Amino acid sequence: MRRIYLDHSATTGVRKEVLDEMLPYFSEVYGNGSSQHSFGRDAMKAIDEARRKVAKAINAKPNEIYFTSGGTESDNWAIKGAIYANLERGKHIITSAIEHPAVMDSIKFLEKELGIEVTYLKVDGEGIISLEELERAIRPDTVLISVMAANNEMGAIEPIEEIGRIARARGIYFHTDAVQAIGAVDIDVEKMNIDMLSLSAHKFYGPKGVGVLYRRNGIRVKKFMNGGEQERNQRASTLNTSGIVGLGKAIELASENIDKNNEYLASLRDSFVEKLISRVDNIRFNGPKDMTKRLANNANFSFEFIEGESLLLRLDLDGIAVSSGSACSSAALEASYVLLATGVPIDIAHGSIRFSFGLENTMEDVDYTVDKVEKIVGDLRAMSPLFKRIDGGEFNV
Repeated sequence: MRRIYLDHSATTGVRKEVLDEMLPYFSEVYGNGSSQHSFGRDAMKAIDEARRKVAKAINAKPNEIYFTSGGTESDNWAIKGAIYANLERGKHIITSAIEHPAVMDSIKFLEKELGIEVTYLKVDGEGIISLEELERAIRPDTVLISVMAANNEMGAIEPIEEIGRIARARGIYFHTDAVQAIGAVDIDVEKMNIDMLSLSAHKFYGPKGVGVLYRRNGIRVKKFMNGGEQERNQRASTLNTSGIVGLGKAIELASENIDKNNEYLASLRDSFVEKLISRVDNIRFNGPKDMTKRLANNANFSFEFIEGESLLLRLDLDGIAVSSGSACSSAALEASYVLLATGVPIDIAHGSIRFSFGLENTMEDVDYTVDKVEKIVGDLRAMSPLFKRIDGGEFNV
């Protein structure tokens, strides 16, 4: 059976060039980077080189790069660490209504544990925050603004540079979850006035289990993990040398080829969107309609009169892997809070699917998927009590 992977927003495969760079650090250069002997120094040399590659990719300084276990840890560290280290400055956070659960749950934790007050910025029908609303939300006790660079479900790219300018002018820390953006959006932490940034290697063809927190020098953040003096005594834990090497190579490749990769991915995505809209009735294209304002590989559709989970499972039986939302919350069968925040009615939001393309996909994959979606949607609607077909081929409740 043909197998097509269209869930690259959830994770990507490790590129061969990345794996080749990692392999020696499993069994040949296996020293602990914190050790003082030559085996440890060899490992630390590779770690420092990866640190330089990450810093170059986002225009940061190498000593502002801290390696973590992934985006979730980086989000937790940035948000909780900044608040705990700055309680005397205030207890107010501003974020958006469509953040990743790693950000949302970190903030909810602080609400419960410390009584932090939170302003959740609304988004428009395409998933973009209002800068005017952001400015109105700022208070004298606002400590942190955390807004994602690009949304993981709809692909909406937020006005990060403008947010950073507002935050810097008011002396407020600005954190962005850039897990979906790295490798897809040009990120310059200096130009964008970003104080903290989270990223994860497995979103841009690197290994799982390794990520980065960028933290601008001078930003006060409480130490998040205890037990050792790794990462300049800021994050205890033996460094994952092979994973860090892989992250460094992956971000180097992604940043060097960002325009070429985006052009190819957008060609697949645009063809898919055009063909699906022309062949399947009663569907809603979620997120920005201006394709320059969304991730190049992202297409999110709601299919009326059916459940997204049913479509997902039927596509999987035909060898096509897609998602009904964030992989971190896919076990919950509730409608996506991200789509609801943009005004998608709850019954329509339940019929939503995210298609996210990758570099290994082809136009043949696009055509095969459109064919299967058209057939499966027709089959599911024929069984749906919510819908009936009337003369003329129109679908109505």
